[in-house]
Amino acid sequence: MNDIRHTILWVIFGFSMVLLWDRWQLHNGHKATFFPVPSAVTAPPPATGAASAGATGAASVPVSSAAVATAVPGAVPDQPAAPAVRERVEVRTDLYRLVFDSEGGSLVQAELLKHVDMADKTRNFRLLDASPQRVYVAQTGLVGGSFPTHKTVMTVVPGPRVLEEGEDEISVRFESPIHNGVKLVKTWTLRRGAYDIAVRHEVLNTGSVAVSPQLYLQLVRDGNKPPGESSFYSTFTGPAVYTEAKKYQKIEFKDIENGKVDIPKSASDGYVAIAQHYFATAWLLADGVQREPFTRKVDSNLYSVGMLTPLGSIAPGASRAVDARLFAGPQVETMLEKLSPGLELVKDYGWLTILAKPLYWLLDQLHKMLNNWGWSIVGLVLLLKVAFYWLNAKAYASMAKMKALNPRITEMRERLKDKPQQMQQEMMRIYREEKANPMGGCLPIVLQIPVFIALYWVLLSSVEMRNAPWIGWISDLSTPDPFFILPLLMTASSLLQTALNPAPPDPMQAKMMWFMPLIFSVMFFFFPAGLVLYWLTNNILSIAQQWIINTRMGVPPQFNLPKFR
Repeated sequence: MNDIRHTILWVIFGFSMVLLWDRWQLHNGHKATFFPVPSAVTAPPPATGAASAGATGAASVPVSSAAVATAVPGAVPDQPAAPAVRERVEVRTDLYRLVFDSEGGSLVQAELLKHVDMADKTRNFRLLDASPQRVYVAQTGLVGGSFPTHKTVMTVVPGPRVLEEGEDEISVRFESPIHNGVKLVKTWTLRRGAYDIAVRHEVLNTGSVAVSPQLYLQLVRDGNKPPGESSFYSTFTGPAVYTEAKKYQKIEFKDIENGKVDIPKSASDGYVAIAQHYFATAWLLADGVQREPFTRKVDSNLYSVGMLTPLGSIAPGASRAVDARLFAGPQVETMLEKLSPGLELVKDYGWLTILAKPLYWLLDQLHKMLNNWGWSIVGLVLLLKVAFYWLNAKAYASMAKMKALNPRITEMRERLKDKPQQMQQEMMRIYREEKANPMGGCLPIVLQIPVFIALYWVLLSSVEMRNAPWIGWISDLSTPDPFFILPLLMTASSLLQTALNPAPPDPMQAKMMWFMPLIFSVMFFFFPAGLVLYWLTNNILSIAQQWIINTRMGVPPQFNLPKFR
């Protein structure tokens, strides 16, 4: 009987090679062969930077709501005779450098001062932007009549623009001209050490009749991948909607374009967001506030996600205020959990979330003690090895027994090579008499695979790895090893593991088992250093455990070197 363990490993190997080939095709600018993904539609760059972004964004509010039916998509309400002068306002805090546009009081640029641009580490990372190359902005306004929108040029109220030492918050205030008897006052308030920005909307009815506007909060973004992001490993970029009813829903840009989005029509909780690798933006309203989530294609390559909230009837001379928050920052899981229920899900672990979340918690606790993410990875793998020790012991014990039987099996196969049926019966008899299970070395390892895949996604998704040093030449755990030392060590450790394992009786399988580590090593030259460190640590600990167990069972470690003749 053929060694079933190697058959299973071949299946895993084959599927991995399929995925690797698809990633390689995408990495070189070609379409995936086996699992094609929708390619982003490239839009012509906006002609006039941020102004162009605002113009296309005017059609971003959905027209499905009855309250919006009076507004023509893309139309701009009539402006007053003497509009305010359009200007840009820059605000700086300990975490941000923000740029607001007085057209709508929109946030059109957000630099994160604690995160560098990986393509040019002399610059800060820019999450939001409105330029000829990128469009990613946060907008708000009123619909339901000829009211102030994100296209209304507002007056900027003078005030401080830098959060000074000793101050805890800073505000920037925009006041719209009166449209149809309605004035909108928008106040952005930034707090020290906070990535959530408070946005207060005050609606004043200066007219003679009651009005019932709706407030919209939206994020407008182009459908391209973030600049500089590697396509070798796939991460999600796009809108997301969360409600208690339907939980977290990722939305592909292509689904918005094709009208295939199925999100709740109304809710009293949740948020709308746009996620990308390591970072996210999200509009947050307090629980209990009624809202209508929406998505919409704005232009050839512009999309919006947002929500409408009714303000109810506002009598003449009365006013109504709505408080919202805009999160724009890194996907630090512990921080996101405190901001809003379910917000941590923008850090996407996929179907292994149930395993990934406790692994991240454990990694975070180790970092609090070790204060180094590289050593925290090493510590976490060590703890997992301890947790799975007895399971691995059974696997290696079974492999040691198979190794001891290998000469006998090889002799029998050679003797009965012309009698395959008798060979199978004899092999089964040997296994039965020696109480050896060919699957015994494979099953315990297979049971651990979901845990280590979950850990893979934790390390791939955690912004804490971004620009985090380990030792010496490893200055950034989120990028490949610049000198390829870790991948080479990883390859060597994989070959050593292969040498310690019992050689398959089939000569062809024996040869291929030596080629597999070499082929797999190609991936590790492209993987972030943190991921390679995790696999290398796992390999070294596995070798040590296998060596100890083999010695205890009276099967001295023996190197089965390849024979390619």
